[in-house]
Amino acid sequence: MNIPEVGFNHAKTANHEIEIIDLEKLYQRKDTLPHNPSLPHRVNFNHIIHVEEGEGSHLIDFVNYPYESGAFIFIQKNQVHAFDFSHKPKGKVLIFTQAFINQALANMRLPEFTPTHLEYAYQPVFTPDPDTMSSSEKLLAEISKELLHQESNPLIVMFLFSSLSLMLRRVMPDNHHDKLNKDQLNKFNDFVELLDTNFHRTRDATYYADQLHTTYKTLNQVCKLATNQTAKQIIDAYTILEAKRRLVLDGMPTQQLAYEFGFEDASNFVKYFKKHTLITPSRFQKQFEGS
Repeated sequence: MNIPEVGFNHAKTANHEIEIIDLEKLYQRKDTLPHNPSLPHRVNFNHIIHVEEGEGSHLIDFVNYPYESGAFIFIQKNQVHAFDFSHKPKGKVLIFTQAFINQALANMRLPEFTPTHLEYAYQPVFTPDPDTMSSSEKLLAEISKELLHQESNPLIVMFLFSSLSLMLRRVMPDNHHDKLNKDQLNKFNDFVELLDTNFHRTRDATYYADQLHTTYKTLNQVCKLATNQTAKQIIDAYTILEAKRRLVLDGMPTQQLAYEFGFEDASNFVKYFKKHTLITPSRFQKQFEGS
């Protein structure tokens, strides 16, 4: 099986780095798209999906998360996900790039978009109270209206998006990232970036601390504040998540994956994978065959 990688369509958005799509239009367009949105696909941009009506479950990184009417679903850049076309809920999909976040951060106060999917208690779906939901829906409508305006102003879009993000952040379940100061947040983000390019070379937390010109103790402290996990637990979580993605994404054989991930042999990799997931890599791969 081959999971497609989906990029942001700048031609369609007149070079805006943000777009709002009606879920009903997505269902209608599914046969004309280069990939089927109801099958697992990897995205290089962020999503906030708002379910206005309906219930079902959304697949994110190979886990099905149930949702109900009013729910917000958050999908981060590089995650693998699939829309629920069997229930066809009504709602909106807000998609935006890292470039949009960087522009917004340079212009206003915005909650940081950090890699929360590495948290042990990661929960990408939540339903706010009725007042917050009503305000959020109005803000989504205003973003949509501004994007379609003849003289659309990027700053207005950013301010509306910032208001929506801050409003949702205020009512979201306990968010560890709010405990970090700017330096700690930067250090944590640098650690995850470093992990992205080096996880297949080493799973040694001390190596990452050295690369970040900090101590193992400080790195651990930042990781615990950010995710309630140690640096080593985050390294393992990241490695396992990437292994799952490659097993399903590329249909990679266990032997090859073990080699690419820097394991001495395939049996060591199988033990490592099974320790963290309770099943073997090949059994995990079979679960998604033909999906």
